[in-house]
Amino acid sequence: MNRRPTFLTAAAFAAAAALTLSACGGGDDDSGGNDKIAGADTGQASTSASPSTGASDSAGRPDLKVPKDMKSVFEGWKTGDTTKDAALADAQRALGSVDDAIARGDTKSKGLSFYYRDNALVSEVKWVQAWLDANISWTGTIRYFDPQVTLRDEKTAVVVYCADDGKAYNKDRKTGKVDKTPASDSPYVLYNTRLEKSGDGVWVTTGLITKRGHEQCGG
Repeated sequence: MNRRPTFLTAAAFAAAAALTLSACGGGDDDSGGNDKIAGADTGQASTSASPSTGASDSAGRPDLKVPKDMKSVFEGWKTGDTTKDAALADAQRALGSVDDAIARGDTKSKGLSFYYRDNALVSEVKWVQAWLDANISWTGTIRYFDPQVTLRDEKTAVVVYCADDGKAYNKDRKTGKVDKTPASDSPYVLYNTRLEKSGDGVWVTTGLITKRGHEQCGG
């Protein structure tokens, strides 16, 4: 996830590092330095608009309200396969739900509990709380690229992708001051996630492991 203070990274990734994804190779996050967080506005192809999350959605997807200064760009998040693209769209919305929760200052936001479950939800709640405890949000742009989707069966998918948070920065929640101090760690993060399709047709993230500086992402 994005770069931000080391103590936040340690607290937020403690749960994620302990996860295992069945049929999917994971790893512990070993990021250090000045870390922030992942997520923000969701998109499809490069710099595309967010997938629909309106109240008209038959699955009841909650509205996600991410500030305009928390921008995410998704490159190549269309495969042409209907099932894979549906999983990718909900993976994007899951990232957006984290930023929505950070912006709201609410670990009990509807978005988090809608798009995350089980250990992944526990991990993301701790992740958001770490931001709130430090009284910071983030601003800038995060780039998500090279998504790979593997369908294990009709209701289970593994989604692996990379993120570049080199242009995202910590922002004080009260003063709005942005910290652009150069980070000492790699801006590239590998995400390894497990998604399960709910009865309403939503691809919910149930497992999550991240690895900063992974060679697959250019780290």
